[in-house]
Amino acid sequence: MFEIKVTRMNCGGCAKSVTRAIHGVDAGATVAIDLPTGTVAITSPAGTPAGRFVDAVRTAGYGANTLPFAA
Repeated sequence: MFEIKVTRMNCGGCAKSVTRAIHGVDAGATVAIDLPTGTVAITSPAGTPAGRFVDAVRTAGYGANTLPFAA
């Protein structure tokens, strides 16, 4: 699991767009969005690299960066 920080994700519609972008990369990914903090936790059973999800979210029109792993 890893987390990405998403900017300009302000509402439920934005969250759905981000989720669609992530599922476009890995349909089996589990996505947990925290709107107040702008973070998205992703678990990819396929082992898809975080960078591919970040690129997809950016292509969807949002800012996105990976967050450091917190053990």
